[in-house]
Amino acid sequence: MWQLSFDDYFNFTLLSTLSKAEGGGSSVGEVLTVANQIVPGDFESYYNAFNTMAVAINATNSTSDAGTRDVMFRAATYWRDADFYLHGNWSDPRIETLWDQQLAAFDKAISLLPIPGERLVIQGPGFDIPVIFYSAGNLSAPTLLVGSGYDAAQEDTLHEIGFYVLARGWNFVTYEGPGQPTVRIKQGLGFIPDWEKVVTPVVDYLSTRSEVDMSRLALVGISMGGYMATRVAAFEHRFAAAIAIDGIYDFFVTITQNFPATITDLFASGNATAFDAYINSINVPGAPTSLRWVVDQGLFSFNTHSPFDWWTQMKNYTMDGITDQIPCPVFVAQGQADISTQGQPQEIAQALGDKATYHEFLTALGAGEHVQLGAEAQLAQVTLDWLQSVFANVTAGSA
Repeated sequence: MWQLSFDDYFNFTLLSTLSKAEGGGSSVGEVLTVANQIVPGDFESYYNAFNTMAVAINATNSTSDAGTRDVMFRAATYWRDADFYLHGNWSDPRIETLWDQQLAAFDKAISLLPIPGERLVIQGPGFDIPVIFYSAGNLSAPTLLVGSGYDAAQEDTLHEIGFYVLARGWNFVTYEGPGQPTVRIKQGLGFIPDWEKVVTPVVDYLSTRSEVDMSRLALVGISMGGYMATRVAAFEHRFAAAIAIDGIYDFFVTITQNFPATITDLFASGNATAFDAYINSINVPGAPTSLRWVVDQGLFSFNTHSPFDWWTQMKNYTMDGITDQIPCPVFVAQGQADISTQGQPQEIAQALGDKATYHEFLTALGAGEHVQLGAEAQLAQVTLDWLQSVFANVTAGSA
């Protein structure tokens, strides 16, 4: 992969932005310009560079709907990126301002698609579920319901795989639940382990849409969403298939295995005061970006100021004892070079047995990174071809 920053984690998130270019969510030249302005380890410079680019692109005048749509998509992406490293200070007013700006720009963009996207709010048990419905324009078509994970917004997924789905004549639907950006920022709610409480109301709604063939409905989860997809499939049985990009058996292990034994041992001791004090003492400017961000985002998305409480909550995110409840086939993805999920895709695939199709995406083909970053075309080809074979064995409208 290209080196866009000497800061390894900035490099990863910059590549994530760059990878959206093929799906119209960024422009190579714009991202490279931003990357050149960011100081390694400096969260403020990351904000400033992306916010400046977003404002400039947003001000670009176009005389056509297509041009305005493309401008608004890119501005929305850059405002989301400007927000990415601000979550260490929950009271920072820029968080909500940036989110309002990206929502407005994205909504303008999807209103100018050939078939406009629909922004919906579905009532969940004690929270609102923001949903975007992108219709393929066909009656009773296959439909993918797609969710992100620990940090990404539902808007990102349109540029990652959404347009590939629509090109097949399938509906593309995205959502967010507690802990994910819009719900966390607008409703102040952190992650919940029983994720089926988020997805089932959405499935109920989809069952009312004439465009949706409920017999050919699939659930897709990206990053931490890969865990959520398999979790939901164990309790919500109206899906013909599930896709985990990448597969995760135990989210607590996924996060904590990257911490040294001194920290995991301190957590295991049960001394919450000492654990909180230690994590807070190392989560400071000058510490590795990967450490600072994973802690900041963890506390923010789980809606707690206590690192001990954050880790304690994560222990509830495991597939232990429930994989047997999944009735549908599951595609489990693994990036060959992905160190963030070490062993997790293999573990969930093994637990699923014959229900799993395990696929390792190769570094030699440019697809070995986490969630196949930078190889979205290849990811879409492989996963959607697999899904098409699943749908081929389903009688349309039989649900």
